[in-house]
Amino acid sequence: MQVSRSGYYKWIQRNGRLNRYEAFREKLKDEILKTKNHRIWGYKHRAQHIRNITGIYFSDLLCHRICKAMGIRSKARIKQHKSGEEHEIYPNILNGCSAERPFQKVCTDTTILFNKGRKYDWNIYIDLFDIEIISYDITISRNGSDSGNHFRAAERFIKEKEKRGYKDLETIVHSDQGAIYTSRAFNALFDNTIKRSMSRIATPTDNPVIEALNGWIKDELKYEFNFWKCDNPIQTIEKFVNYFNHQRLAFRLKYKTPTQYKTELGYK
Repeated sequence: MQVSRSGYYKWIQRNGRLNRYEAFREKLKDEILKTKNHRIWGYKHRAQHIRNITGIYFSDLLCHRICKAMGIRSKARIKQHKSGEEHEIYPNILNGCSAERPFQKVCTDTTILFNKGRKYDWNIYIDLFDIEIISYDITISRNGSDSGNHFRAAERFIKEKEKRGYKDLETIVHSDQGAIYTSRAFNALFDNTIKRSMSRIATPTDNPVIEALNGWIKDELKYEFNFWKCDNPIQTIEKFVNYFNHQRLAFRLKYKTPTQYKTELGYK
C-alpha cells in the first residue's frame, strides 16, 4: 500500500469512524436535502440559506460539489442571450492619451485586488489630463460582472463632473468591451455631453494609461499600504486614493501631484 505508516495507524484507530471533514460533509448533506423541495434554487442560494439558518460557515464551492454528487441542481430555465440585441459597441475615438483640460478624456476599468484570501472588484475612473482618480467603487468580487459596482462608479463620476463645473463640456469616456460597458442600461446613464469610446477586442494598448497604472497601483497598495493583509480594505482604498491624488508624484506630470498640476494651471 502506498500510504505512510502514520496514516495507516490513524486509519486503524478510526475503526471506520468518519474524520471531521467527512462528518462535516455528511452534516451538510442533511441540510442540503432539507432544501431539495426548492427546485429552482441554485447552489449559491442553497448555501446562503443554510448559512443563515445554521450559522455554519462553508464555501459556495463545497455546496456545489455536494449538490453535484447528490444530483441536485436548479430546474430554472437557462436564459438565452441573443448576441447584439442588448449591446452597443463604440469605436475608439480617444485619439491619444493627452488632454487639454480636466474631464476631456476619461478612462475606466475594473481591476481585481486580494485581501486575506478574498477578492475585490475595484472600478476606477482616471482623468487623462492629470492622471487623477476622479471616481471609484470597490466591492467584494464577482469577477468583474457586478453591474452595481460599475453603475455606482459611473454615477459618482457624473456627479464629480457636475460638481467641478464641467457639466456642459464634452467628455470622452473610454473603456474596454466588457459586457457591462456595452450594455444599454449602463450607457443610458450618460447624457449627450459624454461620448463613449472603446478599445478594440484583445487590444489593451488602446487604453495604455489605465492598463499600465493598474500594475503600479497594485504594487503601491502591496508595499506602501499593505492592502493584502490590512484589516479594513475599504478604508485602505480611501487612504490610497487620497495619497494618489494629493501626494503621489507623477513622472508624466513633471513630478507633481495631480492636484498640484491642475491647480497650477488654474483648473479645479
